[in-house]
Amino acid sequence: MAKDNKSGAEIPQRSTAEGASDVARSSGNDLASPSSASEIAAFIKSAKTTNTAAAGRLVFAMDATMSRQPSWDRAMTLQASMFDAVDEAGKGRADGAGLSVQLVYFRGFGECRASRFVVNAKALRDLMTGIECRGGQTQIGKVLSHVNKENGKAKVDALVFIGDAMEEDVDRLCDKAGQLGLKGTRCFFFQEGGDPVTERAFREMARLTRGAYFRLGPNSSRELADLLAAVASYARGGLKALHSSARRADRLLLERLENRS
Repeated sequence: MAKDNKSGAEIPQRSTAEGASDVARSSGNDLASPSSASEIAAFIKSAKTTNTAAAGRLVFAMDATMSRQPSWDRAMTLQASMFDAVDEAGKGRADGAGLSVQLVYFRGFGECRASRFVVNAKALRDLMTGIECRGGQTQIGKVLSHVNKENGKAKVDALVFIGDAMEEDVDRLCDKAGQLGLKGTRCFFFQEGGDPVTERAFREMARLTRGAYFRLGPNSSRELADLLAAVASYARGGLKALHSSARRADRLLLERLENRS
């Protein structure tokens, strides 16, 4: 496991086996909880199609720890809409290039996995809806380190993270988020629940990356689904795409990005 020269935190390494990658391991000799054979096979299948001509790169990350179990079914519906939006983002382009998207999730005892960047977003959606929650601590730092590493290969335009908790050193997280901000990766944090510590951390990381923070409320499913689609639109076409859109969610996202506190 490599180390972050600034923070000393672990930097995720891509697995050399098969098509899926373990993006995080616990420190020392602790191994991540193994995924089932069917999950690994799904990752391999979803990773077969890449598009180097994609107009943008988007990382979609989610907390799959046990605290999210009570709202998991509703969350899956919201999150699935992101991948539908990604597929729509590429339609109508003469060159056929759209968004390239990667799915990252963490759960259990140090388990954090990532697909490759693919354009078959619906395959990632199907994989995501098959993921089950497992008890464990948050691993947001590993997600941020992973995106920083991906930026070394090609720019990541946006990171979307959905979660309900933050159980890590907030200063370390903000250092990693600040690195993403310097590289031009905007982070969009969507929070379930009302934990104030989590909210402050999510808001600060969004601010450091010139991104945005949103609260997932029980009655805001439609609006939030539209906001996820707006993030996909931004990742594909930047602020210009939001400026040229008449969709309410796109305008709302643009307002958040241009009027950050």
